[in-house]
Amino acid sequence: MPSCHLWAFCLLLMTAVLPACSTNPATGARQFTALMSPAQESQIGAQENEKVMQTFGAPPDSAALGAYVQKIGAAVSQKTERPEVQYKFTLIDSDMVNAFAIPGGYIYVSRGLLALANSEAELAAVLAHETGHITARHSAERYSHGVLTSLGAAALSIALDSQAATQALGLGSDLYIKSYSRSQENEADALGLRYIARAGYDPFAMPRFLTALDADTALERRLAGQGEDAPFNYFSTHPGTNERIAHTAGLAGSYPKGPDRVGRDAYLDQIDGMIYGESPKQGYVRGRDYYHTTMGFTFRVPEGFQMTNAPDKIVATAGNGAVILFDAALNPQALDPLTYLTRVWMTKAPLSDAERITINGMEAATASFPGNLNGRAVTIRLVAVRWAPDRFFRFQMAIPDGAGVALAEDLRRTTYSLRALSATEKKDIQPYRIRIVTAKTGDTPGSLARRMPFDTLQEARFRVLNGLSPTDKLIVGRRYKIVE
Repeated sequence: MPSCHLWAFCLLLMTAVLPACSTNPATGARQFTALMSPAQESQIGAQENEKVMQTFGAPPDSAALGAYVQKIGAAVSQKTERPEVQYKFTLIDSDMVNAFAIPGGYIYVSRGLLALANSEAELAAVLAHETGHITARHSAERYSHGVLTSLGAAALSIALDSQAATQALGLGSDLYIKSYSRSQENEADALGLRYIARAGYDPFAMPRFLTALDADTALERRLAGQGEDAPFNYFSTHPGTNERIAHTAGLAGSYPKGPDRVGRDAYLDQIDGMIYGESPKQGYVRGRDYYHTTMGFTFRVPEGFQMTNAPDKIVATAGNGAVILFDAALNPQALDPLTYLTRVWMTKAPLSDAERITINGMEAATASFPGNLNGRAVTIRLVAVRWAPDRFFRFQMAIPDGAGVALAEDLRRTTYSLRALSATEKKDIQPYRIRIVTAKTGDTPGSLARRMPFDTLQEARFRVLNGLSPTDKLIVGRRYKIVE
């Protein structure tokens, strides 16, 4: 039986927060944002901005393109319902198709998204959508509801003496904070359309970009071997792209027709020469080879392995369940490789056959231990290579039991393929870039696609990159994007 003090606390909690609802000037709706004030939004945003820039940074040689993004963002945010917000639009160095906003007016767009967009109006639509999240104070709303839900969960848990209640309500609160709701996403779309229309851009640019995003998602599934109908696990609470396309197209049609700006050629001029895919600081996957020209090394994975280039590691997987993970680790104590492997890196595993080796003149050590990966017994082979006095390169290789000696030998060759790049190699290995070409008589999507450095789905990539349907033909004299 809960005490009177607890019920008094619950009543006080409800009494304190109910009057804190306010009417948002952008949406006209009542919302509860009392637990994150505008001043707190600015403070939190400034702190989180530092973390975002430490994680991504700006693309190399992107001052002009970054200024262009800020210019378009300023145009769509000039006449919002929250003029006190200092909106800041930043281009980040990521090949993922992504844009997001954090409290305080900070809005980010990736160069991967710029590569997918096909006009200034489409970029404006994305930036306006993120501006809508800020003017609608969705972050403050999520945070305030999340804190209130957590407080309610704690009180209810005490009242019911139930750990399950705490866990259930805590999970709900966590999900609420992590993702936008359907209504919030639709609100941001509606506000974004309002802002691009005010700035003179074509409102139909928003459903056009969402259509391109849908095609890009399908292409990524095909490239990953998942098939057309594989589920796309973004945020389960977000509206599906098809739903948003229909919704935004309907809203766009409600705006008066006028000389709405599209800015296709101006946009293509801006992104001509922009880095596409991996950046120099992340290194490049080229077929079976990985090159990092900044750090100056390369290695090659066995045939049949698919490499994924993450910011802090390289992961290569094969259909037989074998996995290679490559990363780097600091060695501030200047330990030798064997000591590092056995006393720092892997202290709890039952290591066997630990030994010192040499890889292309570099000190190294290796050992193995039995493990389990995805429910399958494997042998984990570890290799630590002293790349510099204060740094190790590390291989972790999962070899399925019964895979045979051929795979073990292939993985051994991968280890011994690690070497320094020559000065010529560092110069010759360059990032891919967006290039703008004009279609001539006789050009087809297939012929232009063959100019791109991809082994699979060349024409599909070209069509998605240029917002073309599977049946669209090229228009002579029109400009298109390719990757070189």
